[in-house]
Amino acid sequence: MRIAYLECFSGISGDMFLGALVDAGVPPRVLENAVAALKVGAWLEISRVVRSGISATKIDVWVDGEKDLPREKFWAKESVARTVPSAHSRREHRHQPHHELDHHHDHGHSAGGIALTGSSAPHRHGRALTGIREIISKAGISDAAKKTAVAIFEALGAAEAKIHNVSVKDVHFHEVGAVDAMVDIVCAAVGVEALSIGEIICSPLNVGRGTVQCAHGTFPVPAPATVELLKDAPVYSSGLQAELVTPTGAAIVKTLARRFSTFPEMTIEKSGYGAGSRDFPGHPNVARLTIGQAASTIAAKTASDTVTVLEANLDDLNPQVFGYVVDRLLEEGALDAFAVPVQMKKNRPGALLTVLSKREDAQRLAQLIFSETTTLGIRQRDEVRRTLTRRWESVHTPWGDVRIKIASMNGTVTNCAPEFEDCRRIAVEHHVPLKTVMQEAARAYLRTTEKTDSSLAPTGSE
Repeated sequence: MRIAYLECFSGISGDMFLGALVDAGVPPRVLENAVAALKVGAWLEISRVVRSGISATKIDVWVDGEKDLPREKFWAKESVARTVPSAHSRREHRHQPHHELDHHHDHGHSAGGIALTGSSAPHRHGRALTGIREIISKAGISDAAKKTAVAIFEALGAAEAKIHNVSVKDVHFHEVGAVDAMVDIVCAAVGVEALSIGEIICSPLNVGRGTVQCAHGTFPVPAPATVELLKDAPVYSSGLQAELVTPTGAAIVKTLARRFSTFPEMTIEKSGYGAGSRDFPGHPNVARLTIGQAASTIAAKTASDTVTVLEANLDDLNPQVFGYVVDRLLEEGALDAFAVPVQMKKNRPGALLTVLSKREDAQRLAQLIFSETTTLGIRQRDEVRRTLTRRWESVHTPWGDVRIKIASMNGTVTNCAPEFEDCRRIAVEHHVPLKTVMQEAARAYLRTTEKTDSSLAPTGSE
């Protein structure tokens, strides 16, 4: 299967994603035709730029003769326009986009960057989500791309609605801002389709740091809509004082990425870099899209999921308590819990406690570790786990039934083992050595498989 890995070490925005698509092989004409099909008076400017030594594709959206601007440049321009209210600046203020859809625009009539039905603020004109759906539905692009584009816009609208505690139908994207977002989102859907990608995997996202100036004040980075969109996604900040993930970029990732992970196993075919508007010294402001074939020999034989790993170093915990803690963790839903002996600072012997858990259980299990052990810190990370297909069967022994855990790969059994708790219970109840019970259970399972194989074997002709 052809897959793509999106690396957001400098965040992600709509124009960065489009630039990466073109740089990775999407013909510019494909995106230009998609923009023309929207019939919204927009066009693309595609150029080559360098960001901290990295050559990348830069895509700018022009709407009604005006080019999109980074947020800080827009506000500098707006400040001048307010100080010197010429006819020209008044026209620019009237037509500048007022929303939080991307890094180059400010918010609308509320912190989230939208116009709300019934608002008494000026500039109440805008496009409702229903109108945007209609424009996309009439565009001359494939039905699959339309479906993807609408899903991205709906994710964006749902986030704004949640923030402002309103219905999605009351969310209106300001006129020019809606056009910019439609261009980014529709081109993203069309571009991914053109690359024939079966799955997009995304890295953790660098969201930036600091604050961002908006129409109604200063807000922390990431912006409110971005935070809402990135629920359940792994994020971090490298310390760079800037807004790196925009709401449009977050909506694209949330909708298109199948999962978040480190670099996947793949055979690389090509890669592309999409540039952001700003150029940070010593930090390449680009997103990278790497395309290739998944390691099918592994993917076809095993399943994979993402688990959270919790680790804590313990050097002063009573050993009697440690066994209790492991039992509690397993009872509370940990997928596994174990310890490895380690030599800690000052040559003190200790143990490295490792817990595997589902993402949704990680916080609760971390609290249990803090409350039941002496550790002062827990390391947490997400990792991809590959697993064999597993099932249970019961076999009969002279002392009772025992469950057998069976693992298989592509339908072939690779491992089987008696359930320890069943064997221990039988050993205690019948005063039989535990190893004897386990051996008998294994032999019973093998006899069962031999009978199955013989019943499937062809019979000879007479």
